[in-house]
Amino acid sequence: MNPDIHNIVILTGAGISAESGLATFRGPDGLWEGHRVEDVCTPEALARDEALVHRFYDERRAKLAEVQPNAAHQALAALDAQWPGDLLIVTQNVDDLHERAGATRLIHMHGELKSALCAACGKAVPWAAALPPGTPCDGCRKPALRPDIVFFGEMPYEMDRIDAAVRDADLFVSIGTSGAVYPAAGFVQTARHVGARTLELNLDPSAGSIYFHETRLGPASALVPDLVRELLA
Repeated sequence: MNPDIHNIVILTGAGISAESGLATFRGPDGLWEGHRVEDVCTPEALARDEALVHRFYDERRAKLAEVQPNAAHQALAALDAQWPGDLLIVTQNVDDLHERAGATRLIHMHGELKSALCAACGKAVPWAAALPPGTPCDGCRKPALRPDIVFFGEMPYEMDRIDAAVRDADLFVSIGTSGAVYPAAGFVQTARHVGARTLELNLDPSAGSIYFHETRLGPASALVPDLVRELLA
């Protein structure tokens, strides 16, 4: 690895959490936990069947108690704790496995299962229990809490901060992502444009593999610890 690397941006996707037992966002059959993504992850779905959408994310939230961070999450947390330069982990995942492993320099660009968002005033609050439709916001008091998930058609969180970090990166790493969901799929192109080294760790080449200087294939639980050892050597 280039010894001149100081600033690192790491993008993680569903593949890093799959080894912990969480289903990937869109499986080979096009479904997420038995549902069409369009039926549980769009504003239209929420308006059409609020009970279904709330129940779906309640079930995903409850599932978190059954899984643990794996070696890939733990390795990134170790890198977070020890890397002396700038580091930003940007995750497309809505689980809390990065935090439970100990990572702190972290952005959930697609929201979090353990958070609720008020559709009326925009306030987000930590949330670990079931979230029935009509739950009131403790800020504006309106019965408008919904899952704090970035639905299709909504703007991902902290895009300005992410873009600035990618443009300042010496190394951009993508782990366990399909390379098919934008804007995250475009980060590698920005990184290459500004001269960063780009590296992909995945089970299979992603849709954007041609933009990476290097692709390493295999399970994240093996590849990520190896990479972290290289970086910290």
